[in-house]
Amino acid sequence: MAQRRTSGTNLFMTVLCVVAMCRAVPINELLERASQHSDKLHSLSTTLTQELDSHFPPIGRVIMPRPAMCHTSSLQTPIDKDQALQVSESDLMSLARSLLQAWSDPLVLLSSSASALPHPAQSTIFNKIQEMQQYSKSLKDGLDVLSSKMGSSAQAITSLPYRGGTSLGQDKITKLINFNFLMSCLRRDSHKIDSFLKVLRCRAAKMQPEMC
Repeated sequence: MAQRRTSGTNLFMTVLCVVAMCRAVPINELLERASQHSDKLHSLSTTLTQELDSHFPPIGRVIMPRPAMCHTSSLQTPIDKDQALQVSESDLMSLARSLLQAWSDPLVLLSSSASALPHPAQSTIFNKIQEMQQYSKSLKDGLDVLSSKMGSSAQAITSLPYRGGTSLGQDKITKLINFNFLMSCLRRDSHKIDSFLKVLRCRAAKMQPEMC
């Protein structure tokens, strides 16, 4: 299964590299493929969040940090599709790339923490985090290629460093709370990335706004 996912990721990047050299594939098709990857990333984050919630200690729901504490919360983004439709293509691409870049280090932390997470589905969670890392890396590389065709504004990235350290805590409850919090932030941001890319895909395909 992992080999099949890796092959698909490599194919995605191979196509993008060919396009970069000879422009053989229309940009709307590239955005369609990028949107498929972002959709998968969001789907995985949603599944993982639900899995974690099923064995989350009651006290965790009380003391878990608020969404405003997510390390990407300072980035000003559209709050819904209607607002996203008012944002330029280059700015949407910049926002998507900034959010994706912001999760490079936290995904590494989630991966290392998942290997010993005190949770009944630890093995499944670990495997899905690994899969998310693959999709995130592939999507990042693909958006780098796409943004190079959209001008300097699309290539701009807002720095959103993660300052939560290299450990999610020492005791079982703290680890679960911090892991769940990070995953809830990732789910929110992966939804934003997916939404922005879907708007870009619709515009490239010249679809009516209500169909996006």
